Amino acid sequence: MPPTSAPTVVSVQGVSKKFVIRKDNSLKERLVTLGRAGRRHSEAFWALKDVTLDIPAGVTIGLLGPNGSGKSTLLKAIGGIIEPTTGTITRRGRLAALLELGAGFHPDLTGRENVYLNAAILGLSQAETEERFDDILQFSGIGDFIDTQVKFYSSGMYVRLAFAVAVHTDPDVLLVDEVLAVGDEAFQRKCLDKIREFQQQGRTIILVSHSLGQVQEMCDMAVVLSQGEVKFQGSAADAVKNFRDILEGRRVAEAAEAEPDEDPSPGRVLEAEIHAEGRAPGEEFQPGDTLVVTMTYSHSTLLPAWHSGLKIETTLGTQVYGTDSRMLGLVHEPLDGTASVEYRLRDVSFGAGQFFVHAFFAEPDGSHIAIRRQAARFVMSDDDRGSGVVRVDAVAREMD
Repeated sequence: MPPTSAPTVVSVQGVSKKFVIRKDNSLKERLVTLGRAGRRHSEAFWALKDVTLDIPAGVTIGLLGPNGSGKSTLLKAIGGIIEPTTGTITRRGRLAALLELGAGFHPDLTGRENVYLNAAILGLSQAETEERFDDILQFSGIGDFIDTQVKFYSSGMYVRLAFAVAVHTDPDVLLVDEVLAVGDEAFQRKCLDKIREFQQQGRTIILVSHSLGQVQEMCDMAVVLSQGEVKFQGSAADAVKNFRDILEGRRVAEAAEAEPDEDPSPGRVLEAEIHAEGRAPGEEFQPGDTLVVTMTYSHSTLLPAWHSGLKIETTLGTQVYGTDSRMLGLVHEPLDGTASVEYRLRDVSFGAGQFFVHAFFAEPDGSHIAIRRQAARFVMSDDDRGSGVVRVDAVAREMD
């Protein structure tokens, strides 16, 4: 996280964005609409509602939210692609944006011509582009296709070239939408390495991603949007938890709408607790401890057969352990009301740091009933002999 004294490079103040959605879908409907003065088949949709956000220099910030929450609209507004209906956005420094697949590319121009066009749009002179062209081409990896019209490019080639141009324009602020998900695995690693290099150089990065683990790993902070409004600003880990709560609420609401006469979520994980045998509440856990996890479930109707389980993850969303009653050979009695289950994890060897316990239960076929994410947390003591998500009894010696 950059120091609090870092200057603000992007300031979003009271920004709202309205789109007008036309309802006359056919040509006939539009002709009829033209003949009826004052009657228009359209409605206003507010994609952003009074968004205020200050982004300091050197920070990597993630934008999270369900589909249609306004993430991409906000990113486009920050990038100057669209103008807000109300409010103001101020920016400092050179800005490069990867907002849509092939955005800024002319389909009838070759890749080479589009490199010069895109670089010029991003503020580079022709001489600067010529100086960096070979690096751009090498990074993109598209080879001889550079002299082919981009309308014949695959989606992966679009992304490769667009990203290569953007990162070689020496931006102070880099905007990245979900486009990186299109490239192959090797190129994604190359892009992530470049983003980490930018982070080390103190550049500002604003990214939209549906990969929650990636957001937790790469971002200093995150913003959660829902229905165009900012619902949370804070650390990436807390933002991910907030976002998951929103998703669960949406899932329940959609189930209620689809089956209004049925309980959309008849099953619930009421609570989960974890402690280490022999340790006081709040005390850090130690390697070799036995962890006791107690989970309480409820179901509003009789559930003849079911299984329980848990997963343990790091703050970055990496799963370090998971098990369930089927794996352990435990057969639950029918669930009629509530039931509690105890899991004992002996001789744990997790690495240092904070961990979260996700509690769940499911149908016999494995289909989801309910999960409570980050239902409990614990902290493992520091590991002076290594790092990572597990501890290993390691020794080292010089070879003769």
